[in-house]
Amino acid sequence: MKIFVAKLASRTTAEDLRAYFEQFGKVDVCKIIMDHETGRSKCYGFVEMPNDDEAYRAIVETDDMDFQGNVLQVRKSRPQNEKVPTAKPVHRDRTHARPNHDWRGDKNEA
Repeated sequence: MKIFVAKLASRTTAEDLRAYFEQFGKVDVCKIIMDHETGRSKCYGFVEMPNDDEAYRAIVETDDMDFQGNVLQVRKSRPQNEKVPTAKPVHRDRTHARPNHDWRGDKNEA
């Protein structure tokens, strides 16, 4: 199972994360996501564990726990192509006001 781990400390390495999750079982892959331009950590990563029971236990026991000074957010990873519904931002741009009203809401007397 692939596990998403967020809110990592910027100094956390893949080896640190692997050691932390190995207390719950075998870890196949452990990766910290890095910014390509700066070379710095994006403060999230992924852990892959072959045993789902161990992975679920790791998720439950590490979510909202302190690790290297940060409180982690740990979830089962969703497939990359799975879209998460998001609310569209509300723009308060006045160019979209109804043409028969001025900005105070009064009707234009033209």
